[in-house]
Amino acid sequence: MRRMLLRLLFAVALPAVLIALWWLASDGSTNVYWPPLRTILKTFPDVWTGDRLKTDVLPSILRLAAGYATAAVVGVALGTVIGSYRRVRAVCEPVLEFLRAVPPPVLVPVIMLFAGIGDTMKIVVIASGCVWPVLLNTVEGVRAVDPVMKETALSYGITGVARLRTLVLRSASPQIFAGLRQALSIGIILMVISEMFAATDGLGFTIVQFQRSFAIPDMWTGILVLGILGFLLSVVFQVVERRVLGWYHGLRAANRRSS
Repeated sequence: MRRMLLRLLFAVALPAVLIALWWLASDGSTNVYWPPLRTILKTFPDVWTGDRLKTDVLPSILRLAAGYATAAVVGVALGTVIGSYRRVRAVCEPVLEFLRAVPPPVLVPVIMLFAGIGDTMKIVVIASGCVWPVLLNTVEGVRAVDPVMKETALSYGITGVARLRTLVLRSASPQIFAGLRQALSIGIILMVISEMFAATDGLGFTIVQFQRSFAIPDMWTGILVLGILGFLLSVVFQVVERRVLGWYHGLRAANRRSS
């Protein structure tokens, strides 16, 4: 119980300090672009009503989920194949290095030509940026599978799907989740960017509309919503990661105790 309270205190301490500094720094502000934090917080409940959450936040979350899930499936599948076969890796590596160097926001106008301006375009933009950390971490995770474990699996006749599921993906799962964590933050950024182009709803669209109409406190409330959304998604990700990688975290804790 004490350990949980300490972890909660450490998690809350820095945000509380930053909010306090923001409050003090902006308290006497008369700059229209830098309103006091108290004004932003007072505006927040008037702007983000239940209807607005349904019409703007929910579509953004659904697009993020679709793009992120697509990137996860494609990244893990391709990364497993590329990491498992040396010749495939030798052929694909130059192309992968070229493609991942292209910033996804640059591709938005190109993707709009092929996918239109609807939800498909936004999902493709999110997936195109999220796929690279997942793919590259999966490749490295698969390559790092212990050769002794591979030989042991072969000697016991564990091949095919069983070998892939119980050995390769399980051994590579810590690095796969590292890639998924990186992809989550990239996905939130691309979600906002994609909604700034020819959109009619979503967080990115709403924040830009507030900025264009000079509703500056409303714009800042949108930025706060983005921060809260990112924090909540991070918490959910950590819970899922703890459950899926329970064996890995338990092994690390045991090694620390033994050393």
